[in-house]
Formats: sequence, structure tokens, C-alpha cells
Amino acid sequence: MPNAVDQLFAVQSAISKAEAEANRTKGSVTLVAVSKTFEADTIRPVIEAGQRVFGENRVQEAQLKWPYLRADFPDIELHLIGPLQSNKTQEAVALFDVIETVDREKIAATLSLEMKKQNRFPKLYVQVNTGAEPQKAGIEPKEVVAFVTRCRNVHGLIIEGLMCIPPVDENPGPHFALLEKIAREANVEKLSMGMSSDYEIAIGFGATSVRVGSAIFGSR
Repeated sequence: MPNAVDQLFAVQSAISKAEAEANRTKGSVTLVAVSKTFEADTIRPVIEAGQRVFGENRVQEAQLKWPYLRADFPDIELHLIGPLQSNKTQEAVALFDVIETVDREKIAATLSLEMKKQNRFPKLYVQVNTGAEPQKAGIEPKEVVAFVTRCRNVHGLIIEGLMCIPPVDENPGPHFALLEKIAREANVEKLSMGMSSDYEIAIGFGATSVRVGSAIFGSR
């Protein structure tokens, strides 16, 4: 049975192949290894194998394991890829290097205040609900450019990227294409899109980072 390190190397190889097929520069796509629900003991071998960028869904869960792992591996880059509640903003700013789920005005305002207070400035992505799914977080596609502009001009935030999670029962390609188009319109450089089932497709559409969990760590 393959272990997480073997799976990591397989995913890295698949990313390199997808970059080449899309005529992308080798190394232009960042692998975010999604370690949510996995214990530190499971994550540590993957770090020791060289992986340095990880994604977590929940602030509380990340607080239980990453301060200890970072004591041994201080060059870790940690991404929040799950919803951010406003009452967790203080902890999120203190812990994460990238917050990918800015999805409403209240969070933008709270992040702005908290980042200034802590003098710590995680990179920020706006989450886009490309499928306009009512149960899913994210800004509606037609509202993204205006929201990014408000984040910049009203709240003084630097929005580096956009993130999306396409509907599970649809072809992800059109969603990735839509996110790339919106990013150009909003003058945003980074695209976080693609997960274990579709990250190679996302690379073809311009993903600058892919969030891969089960293909590395196994099913939860």
C-alpha cells in the first residue's frame, strides 16, 4: 500500500507533466498539500520529504498541530482554505501565511483591522463561487471585480489571488476558465484551483497553486 511520501512524489511528478503539457514553466505551480484531519505524525514524513506548503480547513484544528511542527520546520507556509469565521480572525492572522477564503465584506474589514493590530500581513485570496451554489461560500462571479476593488480601496487589503471549488457534479474546466477570466479583469495574479480529482486540468487553465489532499494522504 503506497504511503504519503510515495503519493507526494507521484503528485509532484504529475504536476510537472501537466506543466509541460500546458507549456508552463517547470515549477510554476505550487502544490498545497491539504493536511486537514490528519495528525502531526502523518504530516511529518511529508515535510521531511521536502514539502513545505500545506492547507488546513479549520483554524482550531491547525492550532493544535502546526505550532509544534513549525518549531522543527520554521520555513512552512500554511494556507487557510476553509471558511473563516469573523471570531477566528485574530487566530487566523497569527497562524496562517495565506488566507484563501475572503468571501464577504465583514471578513475583509475584520482582517484589515487585525492585520494592522498584529503587524502581520498574510497573503489574501478571494473565494469565488463559480457555480453560484447557494450552500457554498464565495463571491458571485459577477460581483468579484467590485468586491476586490472594495477590498483594496476601502479596506486597504492586497488581494493576491482568487480561489474556487467547482461543483462536484460538473466539468471543472469551464469553472477554471471563468476564474482565470475574472482574475484578469480584477488584475489579480494568482489562481488557487484544482484538487485531487482535477488538479492536472486546473494547471491547463492557468492554476498557480493546486490543493491536493486525498491523493497524498489518502481518504479521510
